[in-house]
Amino acid sequence: MNIKNNCIALFGTSADPPTFGHKALLEELSKIFPLVITWASDNPLKKHVASLEIRYKLLDALIKDIGISTIQIDQTISSPRTILTVQKARENWPEADLIFIIGSDLIQQMLSWENINNLFGQIKFGVAPREGWSIEPETINQLTSMGAKIQILPLKIPQSSSSILRDKPIVAKIPQVLLPLILEQNLYGITNLKS
Repeated sequence: MNIKNNCIALFGTSADPPTFGHKALLEELSKIFPLVITWASDNPLKKHVASLEIRYKLLDALIKDIGISTIQIDQTISSPRTILTVQKARENWPEADLIFIIGSDLIQQMLSWENINNLFGQIKFGVAPREGWSIEPETINQLTSMGAKIQILPLKIPQSSSSILRDKPIVAKIPQVLLPLILEQNLYGITNLKS
């Protein structure tokens, strides 16, 4: 995979809550890209448990815990609409080669994104394969025929899901650094460290 020095990976997430899958993806992206920018976002196709502010704090705690200087959080580009996030990112990094990172679980969802055809002309997409979510060639072909520039990233992200954690909270499946804030805010049905 040929990555330019001015390439920035953009990875937005609901982070409700951040999981070991988010951690693994960010760490793996930092091995490929010179700079990884992440943020907490409101996904209009999801119902969120925690507020955007709390989800940002959870994601920020995870980034600080990872401790890799090329992984940074920039909440200023967060928007429920991908096209607005991309426009803000272009303003922040006008000379960069931007690539928008999505998990393989979201490929089908892209077809329902607002202004998708306009978006395809503005940015490339990097698809991170997630265990449990296969990449359907038909969907990739449909998106590329609409003008999308898609690259399947050489990653294998472990099966980990925020929605499963919300439905069945297990403390051992949540990054330790997040637990104080989760307990303080009484989130996800976790009331003690033995849940």
